Amino acid sequence: MTKSQKITLSASRDIPFNKLVLSQSNVRRFKAGVSIEELAEDIARRTLLSSITVRPVLDEDGTETGMFEIPAGGRRYRALELLVKQKRLNRTAPVPCIVRTDGLAEEDSLAENVQRAPLHPLDQFRAFQAMREKGKSEEEIAAAFFVSANVVKQRLKLAAVSPSLLDAYAEEEMTLDQLMAFTVNPDHERQEQVWESIKKTYAKQPFEIRRMLTEGAVRASDRRAQFVGLDAYEAAGGVILRDLFQSDDGGWLQDAGLLAKLVDDKLEREAQAIRAEGWKWIEIGTDFPYGHTYGLRRIIGETEPMGEDEIASLEALKAEYDKLEDEYADTEEFPEEIDIRLGEIETAMEALQERPVRFEPDEIAMAGVFVSIGHDGRLRVERGYVRPEDEPPVETDGQDGADVTDASADEEVDDATTTESSEETEEEEDGLKPLSDRLVMELTAHRTLALRDALANDPQTAFLAALHAMTLRLFYHYPLDSCVEITPHSAGFGAQAPGLGDTAYVLSVDARTESWLAALPKGPENLWDALVGFDSDSREALFAHCVAMTVNAVHEPYNRRPRALAHADVLAATLGLDMAAAGWTPTGETYLARVTKARILDAVREAKGDEAADRIAGLKKPDMIAAAEELLDGTGWLPEVLRMPLSPEGEALSAANGGETAMGVSAVVTDDGPVTGNAFATAAE
Repeated sequence: MTKSQKITLSASRDIPFNKLVLSQSNVRRFKAGVSIEELAEDIARRTLLSSITVRPVLDEDGTETGMFEIPAGGRRYRALELLVKQKRLNRTAPVPCIVRTDGLAEEDSLAENVQRAPLHPLDQFRAFQAMREKGKSEEEIAAAFFVSANVVKQRLKLAAVSPSLLDAYAEEEMTLDQLMAFTVNPDHERQEQVWESIKKTYAKQPFEIRRMLTEGAVRASDRRAQFVGLDAYEAAGGVILRDLFQSDDGGWLQDAGLLAKLVDDKLEREAQAIRAEGWKWIEIGTDFPYGHTYGLRRIIGETEPMGEDEIASLEALKAEYDKLEDEYADTEEFPEEIDIRLGEIETAMEALQERPVRFEPDEIAMAGVFVSIGHDGRLRVERGYVRPEDEPPVETDGQDGADVTDASADEEVDDATTTESSEETEEEEDGLKPLSDRLVMELTAHRTLALRDALANDPQTAFLAALHAMTLRLFYHYPLDSCVEITPHSAGFGAQAPGLGDTAYVLSVDARTESWLAALPKGPENLWDALVGFDSDSREALFAHCVAMTVNAVHEPYNRRPRALAHADVLAATLGLDMAAAGWTPTGETYLARVTKARILDAVREAKGDEAADRIAGLKKPDMIAAAEELLDGTGWLPEVLRMPLSPEGEALSAANGGETAMGVSAVVTDDGPVTGNAFATAAE
């Protein structure tokens, strides 16, 4: 029996660096992984951890020249070369090498790169964890491996997941994205419960794992959390879960009950200070439905002007702000200390410009205040609302009590006037007597028609008169100060759509209304002079706002208005209204939870295709809603009732599709005439 030949390993030796050259046989042509600079720093820190494979350089006769070429290890050579250039390594420093003479140089290079097994991510997580347990700080670990401290925190967070889940990841039973999703909740028992419940289902998407691990929690971006403050919540014993791998808007507050108590306590404290002002009533709530002030009269207070010291402070702050901006105008971003100072200046300027509003004592005595939390998490105080039952008696001159005089009244006036005239004729008294009611009516009828004719020939004054009438009706409680009988109506919202008051378009309308309230005079008798004093742009802007406030395109089952709603479509097309661009999004609250599963799947199919819809088709409805909400985010998808009305081209396309809706094809009126477009398709792309 012959003995098997033993393997002889290639010889190793130290070769001076200046005797090494790169080989053209190295198969690596593309840069990948750690940079040469980072590798050089690592060698400087830990020396060379892996020998370089070399081959003797032969002359034409096959004799060794004393030089050695490197077919495998070129990046290590480049790193050593950089250290030599930096004079941190001697040119003759010995380099550990494996000397190869058999086979091909290309074979050496290919084998070294192909046979190398990459480090499993889990091994890196656990290595970082072991270093942390041995006393290394996160910053020290980051510096040692040329990564950011946040990367180290992420790896440590992954290593802290339940060991059974780490084993599942090692066995490729879950993906890295799924493992990252489990880090939002440090409770190992809960992590394992969630994994057991979903590992054999199709609902294993990372967003679904995060949703299950944060059930019952409140987002840190919620207005209630912003109002209380995360520091105050944690100081009270509250726990916040955070996601190091995705933007989480500050994390999730775990104790919703504690948060509610903190919100109530803070609102009550704020309300106590407002009660001391003497208001008749105060209503407190986390949020009030949009339109909660409908039917109440708004008292317009007087904004207190700035004092001389405040004006001087504001000018000084503005000068400092402008100086800093000019000084750093050429830099890509401000230094941290300058950025902080600019923020402080902005806050101080806002505090000075937000002037307190003063109300008369008699107004405070009959009006009330709504105290709530604004959409941005700040305290929202709405002062000066008068309930109908608290209104003082209306004092009139007796001429504005009725808009229409009936025929019988006319006859009585006529009879009285005739009798009066005959008596005057008979008596022929010398003194001046008041004109009769009948005569005044006749004379003013002439004047009314003359006014109509004159106004029709003066469009600018007609515009001003219409604006005056509408502004009186929409901004003042007793709109009896205009002879122009235009009566705009601003409808309330009986059916409160969830989240309506927080949408961008509602906030814009409310801000515009508040701006005009501050600009208009307090008393209606001064309105005409104020409008005359406005420039044309301001008058047009106020006119547009007043007209806009009369729009009512709400479909109401008890109020059928097909022609009015058809005109709403025409108006939307003329304006080019895109509800997705305006800010409406299909969430569980606004749409998905209110429709059937079939409609949810149709929405996903339209926006993302059949594959996406089929992927969530087997989910229970709550899970389907969460999945659909994420899939539809950013696609611009809209339910049919919110889409642009169809143009003739869209109707033709609909017919070609067998009568199905041609989604998004609409007619928009421009200066060049109607054009068509597919806003949804563009957004989805």
